[in-house]
Amino acid sequence: QVQLVESGGGSVQAGGSLRLSCAAPGERYNCMGWGRQVSGKEREGVAAIYKDTGTTYYDGSVKGRFTISQDKAKNMIFLQMTGLKPEDTGTYYCVTGPTSGEGWNITLLRGTWGQGTQVNVAS
Repeated sequence: QVQLVESGGGSVQAGGSLRLSCAAPGERYNCMGWGRQVSGKEREGVAAIYKDTGTTYYDGSVKGRFTISQDKAKNMIFLQMTGLKPEDTGTYYCVTGPTSGEGWNITLLRGTWGQGTQVNVAS
């Protein structure tokens, strides 16, 4: 059974920063990432990292503001979020799963999602 443990959510003012962490003990899928679900919308992929190469991908709405990184030794990933906007408010999930030939976003959407951590951005 996949085990993903997220932490680091919270409440900030617009323009603020938060850092999310995800521990994935025992997980060996190459692709890990972050997804989110904001009010009134379906789940979406936010960022992904391929652990073997360190290659990263971002949704256009967060590119330049969010940074995904990893600690390979601890099998952890992180999401540094800066310049947060009210529309970033939602539940953020750590995601992992087998790599899809259809790209990182599909890989995340078809993967296993953790329990989630709430991010609230006030205007």
